Amino acid sequence: MSPPRLLPICSAAPSSSRLLPSNLHNSAPTSSPQFRHYPPSSMFRTFISPSCLRTSLAALCSPAHRLCRRRRSIPPLPPPLPLVRRFRTFAASSMAERPSEGNTSNPSTHTNRLAAEHSPYLLQHAHNPVDWYPWGEEAFAEARRRDVPIFLSIGYSTCHWCHVMEVESFEDEGVAKLLNDWFVSIKVDREERPDVDKVYMTFVQALYGGGGWPLSVFLSPDLKPLMGGTYFPPDDKYGRPGFKTILRKVKDAWDNKREMLTQSGNFAIEQLSEALSATASSNTLQDGVPQNALRLCAEQLSQSYDSRYGGFGSAPKFPRPVEIQLMLYYSKNLDNSGKISKAKETQAMVMFSLQCMAKGGIHDHVGGGFHRYSVDERWHVPHFEKMLYDQGQLASVYLDAFTISNDVFYACLCRDILDYLRRDMIGGEGEILSAEDADSAENEGDKLKKEGAFYIWASKEVDDILGEHASLFKDHYYIKPLGNCDLSRKSDPHNEFKGKNVLIELNDILALASKYDMPVEKYLEILGECRRKLFEVRSRRPRPHLDDKVIVSWNGLAISAFARASKILKHESPSTRYNFPLTGCDPKEYLEVAEKAASFIRRHLYDEQTCRLQHSYRNGPSKAPGFLDDYAFLISGLLDLYQYGGRTNWLVWATELQNTQDELFLDRIGGGYFNTTGEDPSVLLRVKEDHDGAEPSGNSVSAINLIRLASMTSGNKSNRYRQNAEHLLAVFEGRLKDMAMAVPLMCCAADMCSLPHGTQVVLVGRRSSKEFDDMLAAAHASFDPNRNVMHIDPSDHEEMKVWEQNYSSIAEMAKKNFSADKVVGLVCQNFTCSPPVTDPRSLETLLSKKPAS
Repeated sequence: MSPPRLLPICSAAPSSSRLLPSNLHNSAPTSSPQFRHYPPSSMFRTFISPSCLRTSLAALCSPAHRLCRRRRSIPPLPPPLPLVRRFRTFAASSMAERPSEGNTSNPSTHTNRLAAEHSPYLLQHAHNPVDWYPWGEEAFAEARRRDVPIFLSIGYSTCHWCHVMEVESFEDEGVAKLLNDWFVSIKVDREERPDVDKVYMTFVQALYGGGGWPLSVFLSPDLKPLMGGTYFPPDDKYGRPGFKTILRKVKDAWDNKREMLTQSGNFAIEQLSEALSATASSNTLQDGVPQNALRLCAEQLSQSYDSRYGGFGSAPKFPRPVEIQLMLYYSKNLDNSGKISKAKETQAMVMFSLQCMAKGGIHDHVGGGFHRYSVDERWHVPHFEKMLYDQGQLASVYLDAFTISNDVFYACLCRDILDYLRRDMIGGEGEILSAEDADSAENEGDKLKKEGAFYIWASKEVDDILGEHASLFKDHYYIKPLGNCDLSRKSDPHNEFKGKNVLIELNDILALASKYDMPVEKYLEILGECRRKLFEVRSRRPRPHLDDKVIVSWNGLAISAFARASKILKHESPSTRYNFPLTGCDPKEYLEVAEKAASFIRRHLYDEQTCRLQHSYRNGPSKAPGFLDDYAFLISGLLDLYQYGGRTNWLVWATELQNTQDELFLDRIGGGYFNTTGEDPSVLLRVKEDHDGAEPSGNSVSAINLIRLASMTSGNKSNRYRQNAEHLLAVFEGRLKDMAMAVPLMCCAADMCSLPHGTQVVLVGRRSSKEFDDMLAAAHASFDPNRNVMHIDPSDHEEMKVWEQNYSSIAEMAKKNFSADKVVGLVCQNFTCSPPVTDPRSLETLLSKKPAS
């Protein structure tokens, strides 16, 4: 019997196919020009001319602009200001370690209306001297009564530059007096109100070609945008106006040139509304568009592939899972059509990128999970915030890589992410929380917060903690006495991390194990124990702020990952051993996590009478209704929850939610889904979003949901789902043709929709049996995005009733093939089903066959 295979969280077991190229090992800093991280641009214009706005709108709606939009807290336009890392150690009393309720400094001195809110971001500003209002009619009415403009500030609780602007300006008594005397000031959490953020971010992007958070916009009392920008320093610097100067200019313009301002604001909203209300000229895509879009997107991504360090594009590098999904989908299509060499080449780009990300500092080697993005090209020095939507999507793509390669390296990375979420990001009722901040204090009681303080290490610390194994650990993670942020000029241009180390794996495990004269298994076991010791020490440091609100859409992404892991990870080798921070749990525990999260949403954020969702929860549901992404992402998660082993009630709820989504968001005439219901008059734009960025678009996910539901129903219901999907995709035909790279998941959806039917797997048997669980795992053993799995227990009368109402032929199939002592599997393609099989291996063999042309 072979010895057990020992696998760390992110160190490959010896396999030459997975070793990083030699040019990644201890290479010197590159000779490329210094990459500079600037503070957010203080973009600002006093007036908007119609011609200027039309030109800006054309740029906003262009494929290139859509392609480069990413979620970030630093806008992309670099002004001639000092580099960003110089600002990251500013005194930030409002960010001293505190409960997630927010800033509690000097509560007796100042308390504003935000103190009654639930949002962590709003509560962080509850004791500013600024007389903040939350978004709502009280603020709007006050602006009308006083006849003054509104200052709108939008951010989120883990946004670094939002913290900076708070400390510099919103805690400043002089700035607060100007705001209080001349404006009505409104603070919005963009994660709680993405609909409001979308309106004014689009306005700023249209004018300046980019945007970011904090978002600073001035509005008329009827909420039309007048002028805006992002971050502003408090005082004039380097020939650029500071925030106080901006406030005086806006006040002067409002007093003396109001008519021009309001006309330009009305014109801006009219033009934006017209530009963003896409409609379809046909109910279906033209022939050939899906296949061409898929190929074009893959080719464009391949051209941007970094063969040295992995990933698509240059620094800063974001882990954009939708790109990984597209490339794996395209590789599968190539393989099915016999283009084996091209399929392997495409697949190799993905696998290498996933390896580089896992070995880089963007991955938290000590505690698990991934940071938001890397500032350099090597995935080394990250922006340290952790977002739930990243964790859910990345866990899923590492699962996909495992199903394709059967390499436990990728399975362990999935476990790493999910175990981090289970340990640190799940609330008392199973809800999954939103984010952890990048900034934290170095020591208890410090009023200063620094980016990455919780995660970085001094070489001497490692020596003191690890003792005899310190040298081994430091070799493995490139830890140096003077700090290791020297691999790229872009990593730390101002020596903010001097003397500190961000863990990164650069060397071959086989070589390192040989250097220390020990078996690889023993070497990896020592690494795991070292990580555990560092984790225990790190746990005593001041923690980053936790944004503990629950966002439905992000929970949907995580539910999907947990559900899928519960069956896919059953294919790990029985001899696999896990090292810290992996728990090595039975995969079925992940299904329980998914079900608890879904149950929380149903209990607290779903109205059984109206069948409507609320967007988020913290100490109760938020005021914001569910948006398109909430419905689409949750439906996707529920479909996975059912298909990977959950009961039929999750499928029933998914169909109920789809009905509500169609009622609230579907453009039945023009096609596609709006991002909002249109019921809130304070939200001036209703947009059909298509861009697949850090998160996929609600329309892309909805198209795939509709295709899946069409495959799991019959008759008029199935036809309606497919017709809605086809009409939706036709709305975005221009995007699919012109800039497919901006909509990778929609390219996959278009190809799925072009197929008459995907593969259907029907499992029939008693759900409680081990055989049923094994057959369900076999049904998901291989990678096939066009596969839908339906499992039916004919002894459950309620379940049979559901199938009889929605897919009578499947119900009949279940009755005919039911056996009390075995589980039967049938594989159906192109409306033809295979003979029944009753063991997992036979089912896997059937599913491994390539579909007929």
